[in-house]
Amino acid sequence: MLKLFNWLKKDNIWDFKGGIHPPEMKLQSSQTPMRIASIPDELVIPLQQHLGPEGELIVQVGDFVLKGQPLTKGLGRTVPVHASTSGVITAIEPMVTAHPSGLKELCVRIASDGQDTWCTLYPEPNYVQLTRAELLQKIEQAGIAGLGGAGFPTASKLAGGQDAIKTLIINAAECEPYITADDRLMQEHAQEVIEGCRVLQHLLNPDQVLIGIEDNKPEAIRALKDAITSQDKQIFIRVIPTKYPSGGAKQLTKILTGKEVPSGARSSQIGVLMQNVRYCGCYQTRGYRWPAINRTSSHGHRRSNQQTG
Repeated sequence: MLKLFNWLKKDNIWDFKGGIHPPEMKLQSSQTPMRIASIPDELVIPLQQHLGPEGELIVQVGDFVLKGQPLTKGLGRTVPVHASTSGVITAIEPMVTAHPSGLKELCVRIASDGQDTWCTLYPEPNYVQLTRAELLQKIEQAGIAGLGGAGFPTASKLAGGQDAIKTLIINAAECEPYITADDRLMQEHAQEVIEGCRVLQHLLNPDQVLIGIEDNKPEAIRALKDAITSQDKQIFIRVIPTKYPSGGAKQLTKILTGKEVPSGARSSQIGVLMQNVRYCGCYQTRGYRWPAINRTSSHGHRRSNQQTG
């Protein structure tokens, strides 16, 4: 009975076997405000940016495109890829990309005009006025897909777990010892992150939303707490001990729910769905109103005094 009582406690957290505590280098970038990178003279945009084949190409060489304009049309589970800035398409050809295989993939090359001019953006109704199907379509057309290994289209992921989700987990752990992109996002855009949680609540209707964040991000934790209002009765911040790899999907699920995802199964089969915190930040600001063409990344280095040569 005591075990059952502890399991039902909403503020309870669990542990997972193993894990390490590598030296942290987050202070190199966690205290630095975000900045927008300059637009290069040329952009190379791979057309296959998620699981499955690329979408249907809807532009050609010589076309002038605007920032946010679709370059491909989503087919089936594929989502469109958009232009990152305004300019002229100079080539559509296979090119070597950052993929570890080193193989070439079809890319669009854009010569920037330096103006960074947006395409026409039409105002959308408030998300509470949209049906589930309409909101999923907005997310799909925004080109949102996971940035993990598979890059699964987000709309398909959300549609697959609609009525079965009891717990929505927002992964804000960011347990790697160097990166701080999510930390800075939460510090500077906590209101948008919480608003994104509300959008997902409207879409999935879970019993609870758990934001899992490691205890080495006090400023982000404070910002999120300040952004939550008295109306957010189902959104809870769960501060967890810093340990790698607590940000892994299965590990964070175990930490926050005490449940383990069965081997070969999806978390939705145990009533859990997980989204990264950066996607909560983009649902309100870009997810169903703006195309997903940017993301936050952290850059840092450690100077070595060792002489070589």
